[in-house]
Amino acid sequence: MQPLIASAPAVGAHALQTGPTDAELFEYVFGGGNTLLALSFVINIALAGLTILGIVYLGRSLTDPRSKTIATALLLISVVSISSYTGLTSGLTLSVIEMPAGHPTAGATTAGESGVLVMWGRYLTWTFSTPFILIALGLIAGSNWTKILTTCAFTIAMCVTGLAAALTTSSLVLRWWWFVLGSVFFLVIVYVILVDWTAEAERTGTSELFRTLKLLTVVGWFGYPILWMLGAEGIAILDVAITSWGYSILDIITKYIVTFLALFYIVDEPESITGGSDYGATIPGSGVSDD
Repeated sequence: MQPLIASAPAVGAHALQTGPTDAELFEYVFGGGNTLLALSFVINIALAGLTILGIVYLGRSLTDPRSKTIATALLLISVVSISSYTGLTSGLTLSVIEMPAGHPTAGATTAGESGVLVMWGRYLTWTFSTPFILIALGLIAGSNWTKILTTCAFTIAMCVTGLAAALTTSSLVLRWWWFVLGSVFFLVIVYVILVDWTAEAERTGTSELFRTLKLLTVVGWFGYPILWMLGAEGIAILDVAITSWGYSILDIITKYIVTFLALFYIVDEPESITGGSDYGATIPGSGVSDD
C-alpha cells in the first residue's frame, strides 16, 4: 500500500501541470510576436491603477455615507480589474484548451500545445467586478437592496456560465448551451437596468446621469457576448489578440469611463445621492457624530 499512497500527490501534481506552464504562457504572450495581445493586458493594468488613484483623490472629501458607499463600489471595480489583468499578464489565468470536434479551431496549436489560448481570467474579472458596477448603478438610480442584490446574483450566474462555455471541451453543443443560459441571465439584468432602475432614477432625480451610465453599460455589455460569438471561443472569425482588445476596450468603457462619470457627479454630494448620517447604520442614531 505504501507505494500507492506515496504516488498519489505526484499524480495530482501531474494532472494540474498538463499543458503549458505559467512561465511558458508568459513567454508566449510577451516574448514573441504577440505584442498586440500583451498590450491589451498591460494598458488595462495602467488604466485601472490610474482610476484607483483618481477615486482616492477625488473622493477624499466625501462625508456622506451613501456617497462613500457608491465611491467604494466604484473603487472596487478597478481593484478587481488590476488584480485580474495582472493574473492574465503573468500567465496565471491563461490556458491552452483543445476545442471539441466541430469547433472551427479544433486541431489548432498554441505555444507548442494542441488547443487555443483561453483567457479564463477575464471571467474572474467580470464575476467579481460587475456586481460592483451594478451596486453603483443601483444606488445612483435610488433602487433598493433587494433589486441590487438580485442583479448581482444574476450577473455572477451569467459570468460563471460564460466561464463554463469557454472551458467546456466535451461537446460543442454544451458550449453553446452554456452561452445561451448565460445570455438569458444577462437579459434579466438588462431589463432591471432599462425598466426598473430607469423609472426609479426619474423619481430620485438622477435620471440625466443614469441615462448616460445605463447606455454605456448596456451597450457595452452587449458587446461581450458578440465578441464571444465572433472570437476563438465561438465561431473563430476574430483571432485571440483582436478578441482580447475588444474585451479590453469594452472594459475601459464600462468600467473606467463609467467610474469617472459617476464619480464626478457624486463628489459634490447632491441631495439626489446623499443618504444622511444614519445611512447604512445597523442601529438608528449610531451614524450621528458626537461632534
